[in-house]
Amino acid sequence: MAELATIARPYAEALFKASQSDLNGTEAWLDEVAAIAADEQLLQFSDSPKVSQSQVFDLIAGLTRNVLPLAAQNFLRMVIENGRLGALPQVASQFRALKNVQTGSADAVVRSAFPVDDFAMNDLKAVLERRFGRPLNLQVDIDPSLIGGICVVVGDEVLDTSVR
Repeated sequence: MAELATIARPYAEALFKASQSDLNGTEAWLDEVAAIAADEQLLQFSDSPKVSQSQVFDLIAGLTRNVLPLAAQNFLRMVIENGRLGALPQVASQFRALKNVQTGSADAVVRSAFPVDDFAMNDLKAVLERRFGRPLNLQVDIDPSLIGGICVVVGDEVLDTSVR
């Protein structure tokens, strides 16, 4: 996967520099497009010699929840033209890492046995930010192997209060 990271880096850095005025908006559409581009069937469709680049673009743009901004459309067209659609999830990951460095925050994955409501999430976020000493971007993953509690992963740090 080092090759994919190397391919994705210039795209992530260029997009990061170009979107300084709206990093959160760019991150939102990039994550959505990257999730769509991670689909194996879409990648097979885009690799078909019978499919044009505009058909691939139209399919991806049609699958997004909102209309893509012009910058997103241009970026997506460029990625498709250069045959780098498979690198989009890595581009999104590297973009998020650049944004986190600039804002001094970190991504955190909270594994829980049950869904966490908004009120509990806000309390949890405040406690975890004090514990880890920086702002966190929380993502909750439901882990059916847990009986109770949570397991939090921030970078290479793990806080495990779960019961299996």
